[in-house]
Amino acid sequence: MTKKTPILEIKNLKASINENEILKNLDLTINKGEIHAIMGTNGSGKSTLSKVLAGHPAYTVTSGEILYEGQSILSLEPEERSHLGIFLAFQYPIEIPGVSNEDFLYLSYNSKLKMLGKDEISPIEFFSIISEKLKIVEMSPTFLSRNVNEGFSGGEKKTK
Repeated sequence: MTKKTPILEIKNLKASINENEILKNLDLTINKGEIHAIMGTNGSGKSTLSKVLAGHPAYTVTSGEILYEGQSILSLEPEERSHLGIFLAFQYPIEIPGVSNEDFLYLSYNSKLKMLGKDEISPIEFFSIISEKLKIVEMSPTFLSRNVNEGFSGGEKKTK
């Protein structure tokens, strides 16, 4: 039987902010298909862990390692981590007037293509792609013309 590579593996992680050690020898392994919940009291390191994973510059990893799909991410900048799918989302995202979801998604998509060394696509090509994706998730095309984070209910804002 071949051994599977975990999606995320954290080994003996120690991290601090302003010389105050928050994470102390943290170990965590997440395999494909698993669901994990990070729980704890205030100040136990939940937010610190998420910020360290995303590469927030205020936090210092003093020892240990973080492997994403078998590769260390500790030397990667936050932008590089985001291209892997590791980033933070706002719990209560702000609306961005004047920026449509379509424009935001188009720029994001082309940014990802550029990072992968591929040619960017035209707005017309993107519209064809995004229209198909909307059909798959049964989402109204009117979503594309709305401003980013505009018109979400309280629950949608929390889960976005």
